[in-house]
Amino acid sequence: MELRHIRYFLAVAEEGNFTRAAAKLGIGQPPLSQQIRDLETEIGTRLFRRLPQGAELTEAGRVFRAAVAPLPEAAQAAIAAARAAARGETGVLRLGLTGTAALNPAVQGLIRGFRTERPGVTLHLIEANSLRLREEVLAGHLDLAILRPSRSDPPDLVTRPLLSEPLVAVVSAGGDLPGTGPVSLRDLAGTPLILTPREMALSLHDAAIAACRAAGVEPRLGPAAPQIATILALVASGLGFSLVPASVEKLALEGVRYRHLQAPVPTVSIALASRCGALPPAAAAFAASVPHAPEAAAPLA
Repeated sequence: MELRHIRYFLAVAEEGNFTRAAAKLGIGQPPLSQQIRDLETEIGTRLFRRLPQGAELTEAGRVFRAAVAPLPEAAQAAIAAARAAARGETGVLRLGLTGTAALNPAVQGLIRGFRTERPGVTLHLIEANSLRLREEVLAGHLDLAILRPSRSDPPDLVTRPLLSEPLVAVVSAGGDLPGTGPVSLRDLAGTPLILTPREMALSLHDAAIAACRAAGVEPRLGPAAPQIATILALVASGLGFSLVPASVEKLALEGVRYRHLQAPVPTVSIALASRCGALPPAAAAFAASVPHAPEAAAPLA
């Protein structure tokens, strides 16, 4: 039994006449009659009583009509749902992002815009450091990740540049760094540099070290901190300073001050990462919503 048999049966049942039903369906009356006979043969009973001026349902036909009436509409709904899923308008998007990238207004706007445009997509967000996100993407546990790219990224990780953002110095509010304007990293020479361990944040860690050396300062590393909140707490405690992406300035923790750096200002990159191969439809739609960005200006670690 095919869906067309159901459509033909319902048309005859509605019109009560094979000729009118055939005209409504856009087929000839003899082929329609044959299709109904084939359906009755398959079911094993008559569905219509043929009358001189038309046809009427048998008791079996009335029962059959009640059961199959929703099927054509359900089939159309299923087709529409499948097409929507193929366009990435429904489904699930498993998206990872780093904590500092999540603070960036451009990243926030990207996620907000996608949710507005595709409310039928269920969004699963996972926060982790870039190295962990890379592993999750390559293992197939995440569809996409917004992370900080590195030269150590394997070739089967596809990265698309999103943006670069400047680094800023975060210092203790109780320190003796004068003024409020941009500072040179030479002004912080001798102050311990507090960073996330390199194995947890390779790009950001190396970018901070490179920035100090470019300013002629060999950094003296202070205590390592696994999360940005811990870094800020250690800085507020007077244990050193840190270099963080400018979007971290949104975290107005008591006891710290943010100071912009003198030119040339070092930057760090944010990229959209995926595994080689075709993306699931929802992930492909998200990737397509990302505006084209030039290659990041920051050197990859």
